[in-house]
Amino acid sequence: MNRYPLWKYVTVAIALVFGFIYTLPNFFGESPAVQVSSAKVTLKVDATTLARVEEVLQAAGIGHDGIQLDNVGVKARFKDTDTQLKAKDAIERAFNPDSSDPQYVIALNLLTASPQWLTSLNALPMYLGLDLRGGVHFLLQVDMPGALQKRLDSTAADLRSLLRDKNIRHAGINREGDRIVIKFRDAETRERASKTLADNSNDLTLAEAGQGDDLRLLATLKPEAEKKIAEFAIKQNINTLHNRINELGVAEPVIQQQGADRIVVQLPGVQDTAKAKDILGRTATLEIRMVDDSPGALEAGLAGNIPFGTELYTERGGSPLLVKKQVVLTGDRLTDAQPGFDGQTNEPAVHLTLDSAGARIFKDITRDNVGKRMAILLIEKGKGEVVTAPVIRTEIGGGRVQISGRMTTSEANDVALLLRAGSLAAPMDIVEERTIGPSLGKENIERGFNATLWGFVAIAVFMIAYYQVVGLVSVIALATNLLLLVALLSLLQATLTLPGIAAIALTLGMAIDANVLINERIREELRNGMPPQAALSEGYERAFGTILDSNITTLIAGLALLIFGSGPVRGFAVVHCLGILTSIFSAVVVSRAMINLIYGRQKKLTKIAIGNVWKPGTATADGQK
Repeated sequence: MNRYPLWKYVTVAIALVFGFIYTLPNFFGESPAVQVSSAKVTLKVDATTLARVEEVLQAAGIGHDGIQLDNVGVKARFKDTDTQLKAKDAIERAFNPDSSDPQYVIALNLLTASPQWLTSLNALPMYLGLDLRGGVHFLLQVDMPGALQKRLDSTAADLRSLLRDKNIRHAGINREGDRIVIKFRDAETRERASKTLADNSNDLTLAEAGQGDDLRLLATLKPEAEKKIAEFAIKQNINTLHNRINELGVAEPVIQQQGADRIVVQLPGVQDTAKAKDILGRTATLEIRMVDDSPGALEAGLAGNIPFGTELYTERGGSPLLVKKQVVLTGDRLTDAQPGFDGQTNEPAVHLTLDSAGARIFKDITRDNVGKRMAILLIEKGKGEVVTAPVIRTEIGGGRVQISGRMTTSEANDVALLLRAGSLAAPMDIVEERTIGPSLGKENIERGFNATLWGFVAIAVFMIAYYQVVGLVSVIALATNLLLLVALLSLLQATLTLPGIAAIALTLGMAIDANVLINERIREELRNGMPPQAALSEGYERAFGTILDSNITTLIAGLALLIFGSGPVRGFAVVHCLGILTSIFSAVVVSRAMINLIYGRQKKLTKIAIGNVWKPGTATADGQK
């Protein structure tokens, strides 16, 4: 009656082993580390960088606990923070001799100290949120008027190209405030232009103005178009910030929209506010310009006499390049960039896809500049770098562009990644910044741990005193619930915050409630004169429906918090929902497995240690028949 088949015991044993393994990494703590990543979008961190870091540390006489290379950069571990700071200074001097133009980002970091065998099983500790680990918090204000102006400038260029394709003459196209003004010399041409623009530009509202020789067509963005631009600006900026913050190696950064035009950025574990602000400001803008290959121009530029309207850059490989200042196309028109191969030469290449307006502009550029070189630049903080400068072989239409020549497969992948990264759709300003020190985070962890620990102890004392052996089983099941919950959070690499700790404490109280229902049901059956073995079976069977109903209703509330909440509320909801699932398993399956092991094989069971059982009109103890 009270015996589990072997597979159920095996399931419980596997669950306990799983919980132990994936909970274990949380007890090893973290090791101080120094991370080296690229400060230039065209500068790659590879095995050569790792070897160089090792040489610098060896020359400075600084020992380390291991150096690794991953997709973020090179990371070196150290025994303590003093050694970490010395190593950072040594690496900074070696890698960035010119502090005004740093080539690499040298950042302090924390890495898990778990043994290698645990890491190989993907058993990693939970991420700690800003309130537990310390770090920096920024609130960024997106310049929506700036985004609209940028879009209007781009639209003005599109309209100029469109009217030229349709052979419609105009007297000038300019942006004036929040509108585009197109001038004409006669009403008939203005009418043709108005009809053409109405057919090809769904986002614009057109209005006629002026008289005589001063005929104008005023184009303004529709409200729905402005809303779409604002939404795109927020999404694009969030994506770009994600790309940049990855260089810091921050575990689980929080980057999310707040309100209509603000972005919250939280970087747990980062204490250098200046470095974080520098990373946030390092957002690249893609530009396409023509190369000045006129005879003697490059030589004059190298001699210090740079021709008017040009700038001197260095191409990949170190070759000097004279680039015109006029921007013919920006990254806003790029929709995709993928690595591939040239269909004719089978050389590595990058395949670009432009939107319709960008395709028209690019077709005009390539048609008028066959045989000339075109430079693709990434501009960061006013400084530009030439990603590639291919020769235009023929007119390119259709919006699909191929960049090839003097690239390896790895370089083609890197260039495609850089071009896909894009640029900020609108400028941003930091309107709030806050630093939470690691000492405060440590204090929060200690308080949260103590609250959970003493809550568990209080529950354990009550259950054992009131229900005796069955109460002890309930306490073991509760400990199993906590073990499995922490293991799931670690496996999912969830971020634990103070609200998450509160959810763990709440889960303990809710989980023990299921055992109370089971225990009281067993006692009720014993009071009614049922044999102990039958009382155990009926207690679990009849309490299960009540336990399931109560947990489902609570789970619905948790899912609502998860779906509609944000930030700390979602963190609470994640722990809350997982805790409900683990509590059902531990309270019903694990506790009954232990009860079956204790009482299930006793054929002549006469008494259950479940505290005093009071029968109507008499007082008997310990479940006597």
